[in-house]
Amino acid sequence: MTKSDNDVVVTGIGLVTSFGVGQAPHVAMLTGGAAPGMRIDDEICAPYPVHPLPEIDWKDQIPKRGDQRQMENWQRLGVYAAGLALDDAGVKDNEEICSTMDMIVAAGGGERDIAVDTMIVNEARERTDREILLNEKLTTELRPTLFLAQLANLVAGNISIVHKVTGSSRTFMGEEAAGISAVATAYARILAGQSTHTLVGASFVAERRDILLMLEAVHALSCGKWAPLWDRAAEDDGGMIMGSAGAFLVLESRAYAQARGAHIYATLSGVEGDRGKREDGKFEKRFARLLADAGFDGGQNEAIFSGATGLSALTKQEADVLKSGFPDTPLRGYTGMTGHAMEANFPLGIALAALSLDAKAPVPVFNDGEASMSAPAEKIAVTTVGLQRGEGVAVLVGEK
Repeated sequence: MTKSDNDVVVTGIGLVTSFGVGQAPHVAMLTGGAAPGMRIDDEICAPYPVHPLPEIDWKDQIPKRGDQRQMENWQRLGVYAAGLALDDAGVKDNEEICSTMDMIVAAGGGERDIAVDTMIVNEARERTDREILLNEKLTTELRPTLFLAQLANLVAGNISIVHKVTGSSRTFMGEEAAGISAVATAYARILAGQSTHTLVGASFVAERRDILLMLEAVHALSCGKWAPLWDRAAEDDGGMIMGSAGAFLVLESRAYAQARGAHIYATLSGVEGDRGKREDGKFEKRFARLLADAGFDGGQNEAIFSGATGLSALTKQEADVLKSGFPDTPLRGYTGMTGHAMEANFPLGIALAALSLDAKAPVPVFNDGEASMSAPAEKIAVTTVGLQRGEGVAVLVGEK
């Protein structure tokens, strides 16, 4: 790969999953080292298993208790992971760099009033005029101030307050596609010379019963005991096992990174995203095009990190495209290890791929049926296929 000043490089990684906080447990997982065991909790949100939040000392990245108190867990997790990324990039206390740093966040909605949701669901079972019931409860049971605490752009706002990142700010909403759009926008702006350094990422808390309720409403969740990503029962259409994750990246132009002597984990050589109808082969055709447009050819010493949902039909469609297009390329389904992280799913996969390329070690098998690697990958494609819509591909190349 020919290097240029406007190459988009990864210089900071802030990562929290059920494996733990920071890079060490994730590097161990990616290199076959002494990683902590995969954590599954099938009691806290029974009957739905989840990959839960690890133990976190919030004050490490959010020192003021007042700041901590006015955030919900999904916001705390995002601000915490963003702080880790800034620390890792060596810019957290650099006012000049942070004040000109752009920020792009993918976010869902805030946490809901579970008591009111429960009341509505229970009363709806006894009434047929459910639209009237809903309007009654919306006007009598919800606190007006609740909505001010639920705004999606509060993650970005709190990052600005706590970490003093005060350049331009953008927030995308829309499940997995939001994470794809956030990374794609950051990539395109740096590549075009419109930005020199950007903080991008997302956070997701799996133990939110309001989110699980919405996903169960479309029969998207796996029930009972944990099952491997590629082998969830087809009669149930498999199902998603959600995973808590905070994943933020510092992306810079190569020239900007080199001028300040930053460590470069990997280069983003292509990012593509799209959405559309999926029936009649449309998904397969579009997904294959995204891989090609992102510059992935499945050559020697390459790998694929898939953020597949676990839904049987959709996961099989994705796997069929990858295995038929790149039969000799090792496939790793990272959501089998971390759980599915919605908005954070795409940044999470990119963070794991960048760490893997930097470690220069073969990645162990994540799920049954995956081929072993005899040598480290030098190029990795990261894929995310949204539960309902949106597909994304990022291609990362290691530094020589």
